[in-house]
Amino acid sequence: MRHFGHIAPEVRQRLFHREPCDFTADSSPRLLAAALGATLYSPATRPRLADDILKQAGRGVISMVLCLEDSIDDAEVVGAEENLVRQFADLAARKDAKPPLLFIRVRTPEQIADLAQRLGDGIRLLSGFVLPKFTEERGVPFLESLSAAEAATGRRLFAMPVLESPELLHLESRTENLAGIARTVDKYRERVLALRLGVTDFCSAYGLRRPPHMTAYDVHIVASVIADVVNVLGRADGTGFTVTGPVWEYFRVQERMFKPQLRRSPFLEGRAEELRQALIEHDIDGLLREIELDRANGLLGKTCIHPSHVLPVHALSVVSHEEFSDAEDILRPERGGGGVMRSAYTNKMNEVKPHRAWAERTLQRAEVFGVAREDIGFVELLTAGLSG
Repeated sequence: MRHFGHIAPEVRQRLFHREPCDFTADSSPRLLAAALGATLYSPATRPRLADDILKQAGRGVISMVLCLEDSIDDAEVVGAEENLVRQFADLAARKDAKPPLLFIRVRTPEQIADLAQRLGDGIRLLSGFVLPKFTEERGVPFLESLSAAEAATGRRLFAMPVLESPELLHLESRTENLAGIARTVDKYRERVLALRLGVTDFCSAYGLRRPPHMTAYDVHIVASVIADVVNVLGRADGTGFTVTGPVWEYFRVQERMFKPQLRRSPFLEGRAEELRQALIEHDIDGLLREIELDRANGLLGKTCIHPSHVLPVHALSVVSHEEFSDAEDILRPERGGGGVMRSAYTNKMNEVKPHRAWAERTLQRAEVFGVAREDIGFVELLTAGLSG
């Protein structure tokens, strides 16, 4: 699989200075964590889930979470588990099927071992489990169960803990809880692929819900938690983990000013009205701002609850030619001693030592999302993806 692999090779050549790399579910954890991108959630109750999964993979989705937790009613859990087993068997029987990275969001540690056993041959299509309401106390049983399932099935399984508990939000218990989470995920470091932020649960604890013109970073109580999570768990010194961006809840608002930009894209090729309508039916402005703020605050990838969010996340994850030029310049071997130099774009100063960690992360993102050509921006990447 690869990002933007659903669009024609000749179009990718027009878009990319350096194309996204190929990878598989068996690639290194470092690469997979960076490549998660827009992780699309789907209720595990969907009757045609196998078809839905392959449909979304054909549209550029790289990772999906099949949810047994908050997205379904308590009374539906048993039926949803049975449906998952059937749908994985269906996928496993399709010899040419190429699903994305698949994860199951469970409710209890016991579900991990039970589902791993019940999936049978379908376990080879599973990349791991999403662990809800993660704290040190609640997280250890989940991770122990995952390790046991891995040993029993012989399948490498990753964990993606969701940081969403009130104990993490509340100021008086936040420091202690962050320290406990850090101890736990460090102990199981080889199994923890990424940490996910449950901002909806954070807002719920205070009866809040951000409107579509505001980002998570405009809700200060939420922004403070994101900052502290990155501070403790997202460091660039080798101790940190990939932390993914929060969910964007909205997918239909009034027409926005994005329309004129879209109409001018050279990739529309006679489909301007169709593609314009595809965008204006969904909110775009707030989502785009939040994706940019995610990256500015040290987050990579994003939880998504609607397919229309996937391409904007991926388009804004592509490394610009200017970013790539700066990162390569900073990391040249002859720069090892430090120093400051003017960028190749002559619009900024690059400091070798302070900017090294940024440059390393930028090249990691470039590996999986690619580097755009000099004249290619978000609009071109988005519209090419929509028409792929």
